[in-house]
Amino acid sequence: MRHSCAPFCLLIFYLVAASSCCAQDREDEIVANLAGGQVIVHVAKDAIVFAAIDHPVERNSIPPRVLALDSTHIAVLFGASEWRIPSDPKPVRLDRNFQRIAAKDPRYQSAPGEAEPDLETIGIAFLEKLRPLVGQLHHKLDFSPDEPILQVVIIGYAPNDYGPEVWVTEYRIEQEQIATRGDYWQTRILRPRFTQLYPPEKHAPRTIVESRYPPDAKGSTLTELIQGNDPRITHLGSSEPRFAKVLEDINRGQAQKAPPVDSADFMRAVLPLVAGDASFVLGTMDERRGFEWMVPPDEPVEKAQEDKDRPRDAPTLRRKPKP
Repeated sequence: MRHSCAPFCLLIFYLVAASSCCAQDREDEIVANLAGGQVIVHVAKDAIVFAAIDHPVERNSIPPRVLALDSTHIAVLFGASEWRIPSDPKPVRLDRNFQRIAAKDPRYQSAPGEAEPDLETIGIAFLEKLRPLVGQLHHKLDFSPDEPILQVVIIGYAPNDYGPEVWVTEYRIEQEQIATRGDYWQTRILRPRFTQLYPPEKHAPRTIVESRYPPDAKGSTLTELIQGNDPRITHLGSSEPRFAKVLEDINRGQAQKAPPVDSADFMRAVLPLVAGDASFVLGTMDERRGFEWMVPPDEPVEKAQEDKDRPRDAPTLRRKPKP
């Protein structure tokens, strides 16, 4: 179900305006800067091609930011990925100083059938970074409880020959009014929800996967343009035989068979049609070389700090591939 963007707009207003609501609380208020946009992922043969497009949700929005989680995974951050405390000129960025938690925290056990991978350790690491920030929000937010305040798209290769994977990890909040303190609200961050976008279920077509923030953002997806035979896409295919073959593989639900170089070049050619005047980044990833930029961000990407205490045989919740 698609939702109105009003909750996101109101969230921006309240988070940004909160510091001026109550003078006595002004020093303690915190401001969240939101990133909006979309991610496009094409799992080709022996490589993953991914792009992130910046669609600002407010005038001073930050762009989606990319974080290298490890040698085979990157994360694209949307929503409240940057926070500012008025008394501190340096913002708190969730893509900085990221470190995976070594062991599974028993406080955040997964609901049956919900979180599949040991990517949950990554999800909980973001949760622990969010907790003290969200806890400083003390004004009522007109924000749907089902809308994520932070969305992390995780792209890469799973261990044990599981293969390419794409996950969306969403963080929601809940608020409770403290009656003894007047218009004072306690805000809590909830444990993350995991949704697997790739690989699809057995026998399902393998095509391009996309994710947006906010989910009802306007504009066509690349998949919609391809399936609708957009003349600009059709022209790309007719003018370049390599692109015609990539489009054929995508339309047949066999995108994973497309040659990686041709897929990357196709994505580079088609992205301006999807992004319009918006800025975007584009990269590729394979299991041997990690990820490389074709269109890099304006600022360097920081790598996550590896936790050497994590045991090699740490348990995994990732589904086993079906035969």
